Amino acid sequence: MTSVLIVDDQELVRLGLRVLLEETVGLTRAGEAADGLAAVQEAIRARPDVVLMDIRMPGIDGLEATRRIVAHPDLAHTRVIVLTTFELDEYVFEALRHGASGFLLKNTPPADLVEAIRTVADGGALLAPTVTRTLIREFARQAPRRAAPHPRLELLTEREREVVALAAEGLNNQEIAERLVVSPATARTHVSRAMIKLGARDRAQLVVFAYQSGLA
Repeated sequence: MTSVLIVDDQELVRLGLRVLLEETVGLTRAGEAADGLAAVQEAIRARPDVVLMDIRMPGIDGLEATRRIVAHPDLAHTRVIVLTTFELDEYVFEALRHGASGFLLKNTPPADLVEAIRTVADGGALLAPTVTRTLIREFARQAPRRAAPHPRLELLTEREREVVALAAEGLNNQEIAERLVVSPATARTHVSRAMIKLGARDRAQLVVFAYQSGLA
């Protein structure tokens, strides 16, 4: 059973998400919060598998709440999905940089949201649905491009660097395998090794490292 914490300052949005979770087999509501500080406190109390995080809220916003949740030692297994109203929300890339495992638009169909929760709970990242590839590239261009190579970047082999760059384009393991003419299992192994070497929580953070290090 995957536990989900709902965070949004709009009661109607929380109600809709609550009903969705209650009607979906395999998902359960861990709790709710209407602002960022309450979100952090509730996450520490409930230790959910996934947090559905709004960005613009009173008090501390969803960006800071995400940073605190990801950094908390008792929440190492908790993953955050940012829910945003606008496709070009200026905070999305920052949310990914601070540890969010991905983001979705609030008008995402319920079935896609359920699939996203399950994907993130299983350790995946939301780097392929709907608007994501375009947004990742857009926010990478908008974000300050300071020379900040990852301190363990030199540990990557040339093939692993190549794989990380392809992951930053939004390619999944199957697509990476096709691009490099290798098996999907080989592509998956290269991605996993790169994540371990760079200390990436998940694929989303791997993409952030790729942009910050100049691999994408």
